[in-house]
Amino acid sequence: MAAYKGSGSCLITCYKKFVNLYMTAVQLKTEIQKVLDKVPEDALPDILNYLRQVSHQSPDQIKFRNNLKKIMTEDKELLERLAK
Repeated sequence: MAAYKGSGSCLITCYKKFVNLYMTAVQLKTEIQKVLDKVPEDALPDILNYLRQVSHQSPDQIKFRNNLKKIMTEDKELLERLAK
């Protein structure tokens, strides 16, 4: 299987996607709270601002942003070559 070649980062990414698909909203909020408890205090205002921004976006806007981020991440090398 091609997905298991390399350092295992694909396996981790696939696992994260699986977890995010099947976690309930309550479970996700619990996990978010666990992470927030470990975040340095000076980063909290930025996180709060981000969450406020996201809370005012439509589901379509969020989907678009996530898709754009995915494209930028997955196609970084291609985009760099096109920019030259």
